[in-house]
Amino acid sequence: MASHLTPLAAALPTLSTAHHASVFLSAITKEVDMFARHVSMRLKPNTLAEFNRTIENEVIPLLQKQKGFRDEVVLTIPGGTEAVGISFWDQKENAEAYHREIYPEVQKLLAKVIEGTPQVQTYEVSRSTIHKVTARATA
Repeated sequence: MASHLTPLAAALPTLSTAHHASVFLSAITKEVDMFARHVSMRLKPNTLAEFNRTIENEVIPLLQKQKGFRDEVVLTIPGGTEAVGISFWDQKENAEAYHREIYPEVQKLLAKVIEGTPQVQTYEVSRSTIHKVTARATA
């Protein structure tokens, strides 16, 4: 049985196999401390300036009022025909609450500048320097 143990388990020969598994799993798993919503949109022709104004003046203020909201990054391709919004949240539950309660209002605000239905995907943030950037900006 000892030949089937992971290197971590083999390094801890005095502990039980169940404990080895527990130690190994805790070593390879981590608590996720930030979530991201990725929203991709196709913009109507010649609406990039209006899109940016709507994001800055209407959408960002709504996001900033939401529990758990950390930051928003908006990307547009040259020519302004596509955009991506990435919002960062402290907990998945807060991102989900935003999606249920406020996002329909955001969709209405953006309806005048986007074509079709935005595609939404939720991610766990694996790595980020965003907290470091924010810390420097406030220091």
